[in-house]
Formats: sequence, structure tokens, C-alpha cells
Amino acid sequence: MFAVVKTGGKQYKVAVNDVVTIEKLPGEAGAVINFEEVLMAGDDKGLQVGSPLLSGVPVTGEILEQTRGDKIIVFKKKRRHHYRRRNGHRQDLTVVRITAIGDVKAEAKPKKAAPKKAAKAAAEE
Repeated sequence: MFAVVKTGGKQYKVAVNDVVTIEKLPGEAGAVINFEEVLMAGDDKGLQVGSPLLSGVPVTGEILEQTRGDKIIVFKKKRRHHYRRRNGHRQDLTVVRITAIGDVKAEAKPKKAAPKKAAKAAAEE
């Protein structure tokens, strides 16, 4: 199942277990957030389109981290007027894992077994 959510003035197509980087949202790592503006949802059975928003299909996610984007340089110049301005900008971002769309929830990932070399070394000690 997938959904199209609107946050930070942008629209994102998300599915369960997707990790998306979006404009900064309030909250610490591990916090659960709900996306209120769901524009569309669909699966193999069909498609639901809101006008403009869709109700009854909650999209929830978990904040993984608060980070900042790459630095961009803003350079302004007017030729022949000795006017130059240089400025930098780093956008605040939030990394979110989508945990549920509607009634579809993320399944817990099985833990990986220890590597064979490490397991042999631990058994020998």
C-alpha cells in the first residue's frame, strides 16, 4: 500500500517501511508523528483520491533523526555595478520511517544472526 502525503509544502509518495527526508518537524528521535494531510492512498485493490484531502486513512511515522542538509551557496551579482553578495544556507531536515498506512503496519524485522567467524571465536573461548 502507498499514500501521498503533504508536509512542508511538498508532496511525498510513501509506503510502509520507507525512510524519507522531509522538512523539519518538531520532535525528538523515536517520537511518533501523524501525517494529517493525506492526498491519495492506493494498493493493488484500487485507488482512493481525496478532494482535496482523504479522511479515514491515517499515515504514521517514527522520527529517526533530526539533521541538516548539504550547504548551498547563494550568490547574487549585478554586472557592472560592483554588487556581489555571497551567502550560505543549510536546511533543517527530519528523517522519518513510515510505520503504518491505514490498517497496514510495518512488520518487525528479524534480527540477523551473528557472523560465523565471531560465533566460532566466542565458542572457543
